[in-house]
Amino acid sequence: MSASNKQSQFAAGGGTPDITIFRGWKDFGKYVWSPFVIKLEARLRFAGVRYDVASGSTRTAPKGKIPYVDCRSPASGSPGATTQKVQLSDSTLIIKTLAEWGTIPDLNAAIRPEDRAKDLGLSALLEDKLYFYHGAGRFTPEEIARFRHEIWESFSDLLRASKAKLEDRKENPFWVLGGDDPTEADCVLFGFIVSVLICTAAPDSQKVVRSFPVLLEYADRIHDKYFPDYEKWPL
Repeated sequence: MSASNKQSQFAAGGGTPDITIFRGWKDFGKYVWSPFVIKLEARLRFAGVRYDVASGSTRTAPKGKIPYVDCRSPASGSPGATTQKVQLSDSTLIIKTLAEWGTIPDLNAAIRPEDRAKDLGLSALLEDKLYFYHGAGRFTPEEIARFRHEIWESFSDLLRASKAKLEDRKENPFWVLGGDDPTEADCVLFGFIVSVLICTAAPDSQKVVRSFPVLLEYADRIHDKYFPDYEKWPL
């Protein structure tokens, strides 16, 4: 069965999904280049929530950015109340809203406060720091390359420690904070790794990521468990 047919069945199996992710491209069965789209898809799949995908456009998107979603808000407590179709934008705000509604669980609810702080810092390191370097004009290419390498090396160190703690998992995923379950930072990290691996416009970043085997193994294991219907990046 082709990847496209598998994705169509994943999205539509068991009825029409209540969530549609607008990814910029439709392409059933394939990742798209945006790490924020991949992050959101991973977040829903970690929770076992079905969704559909569509192309959409930044011209019509709330906040003018991809991804955004069509979904249904929960009904109020009033008698006869019905759900309303709404659009949400910004991957972080989408996730927070869906968690507040109870559509997806709060991945960080069970971890210690200090680990929640670490999780937030790791997400920010990727979304605010690493992503910033892609468009930074105030640093030289050599400086940006050094910053980029340092960030990926740090995540490699974390993942090697996490993998060592959970060697009995064999081929199952291991997580960035070293726990038994994913946290929000895992959605972000997986999104950024895969984005680099499939983006032909970033050969330097791809070379750096591929130089750390544990980053590839981390992404491989998550892909195999949660995205078996998607085409994998070139080896």
